Amino acid sequence: MRKLLLISTLGLVAACDTVAPVSGTGFNTPEYQAQREAELTGQGLAGNPLLPPEAISEQPLSAQGAPLNDGSAADIANQTAVALASTSDQQGLIAPVTNNTGISDEQDFEAVSNRRSIDADAAQIEQNRQTYEVVAPTAVPQRGTDGQPNIVQYALNTSNPVGTQLYSRAGFNLKAKAERNCAQFASPDQAQIEFLSNGGPQRDRKGLDPDGDGYACGWDPSAFRSAVNN
Repeated sequence: MRKLLLISTLGLVAACDTVAPVSGTGFNTPEYQAQREAELTGQGLAGNPLLPPEAISEQPLSAQGAPLNDGSAADIANQTAVALASTSDQQGLIAPVTNNTGISDEQDFEAVSNRRSIDADAAQIEQNRQTYEVVAPTAVPQRGTDGQPNIVQYALNTSNPVGTQLYSRAGFNLKAKAERNCAQFASPDQAQIEFLSNGGPQRDRKGLDPDGDGYACGWDPSAFRSAVNN
């Protein structure tokens, strides 16, 4: 049994040794470091190599020669530099703002002083004072009634909810009669005006208020009350 355990332990140690990386291989080898150095200096990177420091000119951008026209990275960088230098020489990197139309300079004392003097300002102020027009306050006009009941005022003078009977109504089939008569009006407001014009709310000559709450054809005064309270 001890021999079997010893053999198993040695096998596990051997397996672990095969998985663990060996120092000096992979990214840490001298060969890899030399290859990486060559790529960074432009000697071994395919497609778009980086320029080594000694390949960069110390001359100003506008003084460099014509493009190489060989499609290399140095050619592309040179063409871009020449184009930027030409644009900078002709227009400047930041174009100056020369047209300030619509921007007031009234806060600039120097700019204003070149256009008018203090005496001119005083004269302008005096001219403005002479053109002032004082409007006298007038009384608020009274709301016209045009001979019809004011349903807004009626709503504010009442407090009972819709459906709460305050007035007696006598007759047969009052609800059916009210539905038939209310259909003649375009809105409950018009029905309420007609109801108040013909003796309402105490009397209901046209049968518009069958439940006797003082509101004809389902007219609801709560909207007017809420508008005043808010």
